[in-house]
Amino acid sequence: MNNVKNTDPTIIVIFGSSGDLAKRKLFPAFQNLFLDGRMPEKFQIIALGRAEKSDEEFHSYVIENLNSFSRKAALSNEETQKFISHITYLRHDIDKEESYQELDSKLNSIDRTFGARANRLFYLSIAPSFIATISGNMKKLRLAANAKQDRIIIEKPFGYDKSSAIDLNEMLSQTFKEEQIYRIDHYLGKETVQNILAFRFGNSMFEPLWSRNFIDFVQITVAEEVGVEERGGFYEGVGALKDMIQNHLLQILCMTAMEAPASLGADDIRNRKADVLKSIRRIKPDEVNHYTVRGQYDEGFIKDKPVPSYRNDKGIAPDSNTETYVAMKIYLDNWRWQGVPFYLRTGKRMQEKQSSIIIQFKPVPHSSFSYDNQGMTPNRLIINIQPAMDIKLQFMTKKPGLSLSLQPAEMIFDYFQCSTMSPEAYETLLSDALAGDPTLFMRWDQVEQAWDAIDTIQEVWKNNAPTDFPNYKAGSWGPEAADELLARQGHAWVANTQNIVK
Repeated sequence: MNNVKNTDPTIIVIFGSSGDLAKRKLFPAFQNLFLDGRMPEKFQIIALGRAEKSDEEFHSYVIENLNSFSRKAALSNEETQKFISHITYLRHDIDKEESYQELDSKLNSIDRTFGARANRLFYLSIAPSFIATISGNMKKLRLAANAKQDRIIIEKPFGYDKSSAIDLNEMLSQTFKEEQIYRIDHYLGKETVQNILAFRFGNSMFEPLWSRNFIDFVQITVAEEVGVEERGGFYEGVGALKDMIQNHLLQILCMTAMEAPASLGADDIRNRKADVLKSIRRIKPDEVNHYTVRGQYDEGFIKDKPVPSYRNDKGIAPDSNTETYVAMKIYLDNWRWQGVPFYLRTGKRMQEKQSSIIIQFKPVPHSSFSYDNQGMTPNRLIINIQPAMDIKLQFMTKKPGLSLSLQPAEMIFDYFQCSTMSPEAYETLLSDALAGDPTLFMRWDQVEQAWDAIDTIQEVWKNNAPTDFPNYKAGSWGPEAADELLARQGHAWVANTQNIVK
């Protein structure tokens, strides 16, 4: 969210530089920032990896991946070489102190070349189990000792439950100060998620409507067509509740429900998000089955192609009880939202890929029109995050003709019509990290409250194995129980793909 480019000399250190995240997201993001003039004039990327490689070999690897994954893949050789010249490969063994001594020597050498002690950004694109080892060695050699210049980016999951998250944070706090730790959630870098702030707090017409007085319910959906792909081993120990609800969906909830911040400063915005997480009504153990639904996909069809069940995917136990789908009803106990249900759902192997926020307004107090006979549908505001990137306002109009009947209409703001080359989420987040702007990153109290919100659910599910898995077909919208979760309150999941009569 920072509009000011960092101009200080900067060294970026990537742990896990040969991993999937680095090749698909990190190097393309840094390349695009470089091409857009958003990188410091003096910067160097140190790519760390276990294999023995020359700079030339690693450069070829990066170029190959840029051509495959960058939104600006069609580059001249001159542009490519300019960016690649800023990358140095360094063989590194995470477990050996001498590797950190070599890294320290490399950092000091680059500082001498720059003529100043550079800012340092360490990106831990590695499994959480390695964080303690890296942090301990960094502390021993004081690699990030300058709290004003040095930062560390940590990918999710930040812990596996509330207890492990607290342990991880205590361990990191022995090496880094809170302001140095950037806990990344790429959903917060998406254009449409960021635009919620502008939409809500930059337009006076919506603010009076944004409360329990006018809103019937809110739905947040993050649906994926894909299964676990090559992540079966990882996913088995995580599941949809921890992989998606605890971070992505709760962060979208924060953006949707937060109060207006006093300013756009990082602390003001993050304080308001933390307030939302604190206000989530904690579910009691005997209420978990009433407020939540878990599911696991069976074999089915995605775009007319057969796909196996979760239990038949690679790396999955044949009797696995890991959930690939979660739906839940949340209440916020605060003045603005008291009594308004927030419905969250996420799942793999769903009918289509879709991330959206649907805000349904209450019906008019008294209507001369019939909802059943004259085509009345509720007013809705739909914010599509991906793959569509737009904001839709649905309302009723008179159908052309002699009779007085109604039809739904839409007003649409479409991001793709405004810009076909919007920065990707990682570009936004890395640019902010380089500039020292933590607004879109998770603060520790947010992480703790997010884990606390699902802590009871985790415990109950852990101690009570599901008896109906698999309980939804691949290519569907999830288990029938998820529909019943809303039906009890007279609500239903909104079909965001519905056709609107023009």
